[in-house]
Amino acid sequence: MHPMLNIAVRAARTAGKVIVRSFEQLDKVEIESKGTNDFVTDVDINAEQAIIETIRKSYPDHTIIGEESGILKGKDDDYQWIIDPLDGTTNFVKGIPHFSVSIALKVKGKLDQSVVFDPIRGELFTASRGKGAQLNGFRIRVKNHKDLSGTILATGFPFKQKQHSVAYMAMFSALFLKSSDMRRTGSAALDLAYVAAGRVDGFFEIGLKPWDTAAGELLVIEAGGLVTDFVGGHNHVQSGNIVAASSHILRAVLKEIRPHLGDALSK
Repeated sequence: MHPMLNIAVRAARTAGKVIVRSFEQLDKVEIESKGTNDFVTDVDINAEQAIIETIRKSYPDHTIIGEESGILKGKDDDYQWIIDPLDGTTNFVKGIPHFSVSIALKVKGKLDQSVVFDPIRGELFTASRGKGAQLNGFRIRVKNHKDLSGTILATGFPFKQKQHSVAYMAMFSALFLKSSDMRRTGSAALDLAYVAAGRVDGFFEIGLKPWDTAAGELLVIEAGGLVTDFVGGHNHVQSGNIVAASSHILRAVLKEIRPHLGDALSK
């Protein structure tokens, strides 16, 4: 295992222990609102701090970008760790056992290492650039369907950007009619990991943040898939609008959503 991936795994497992311990005592979890339909708990903050401390011990000069801490500039900005300590906070708060720790490392602007860890199931998804993707040490690959028939697609509702709800529902309807079924699980990082593992055949969502998608993006790519924005370009990090799937399915998804984009979602 790459030394930096090893540190990412160690950080993810440490954060996972913080999360599971608190999940067993949800009545003691402190919850605050960050904005409309957006929550943070003391567990998010404590898990993120555990990740930062683990990374800093080995790489004190690297930059860290955290969902809760923001940008912590380091002397060596060529190395940027992008972390979401608890992707699926709403699931966690409601006692739904589906959430994850997401950690990615960018080296000179390119995704290089990634970990998505499900602490409830003990599932560790990892990827190193050019080395493939794994689940608990076993190689994983995206499913390469020829078309949408028979596929299961994952998605997330634009609950923070409800102004896009009409366009989103039109996309959802178009894809639902062509696919076998849809899933909305509440953790984008795990959705992307599931695409990489072939558990779902594609994923799309509006308005995500880099810490939601960075680790999952590398997993999908290293598992043989593609990740784009809603028009097939590479602006998904800036726009937050993302599609991930095998090449055939990605093209099919883009074709179905294109008529419903409008100007706001075509960027």
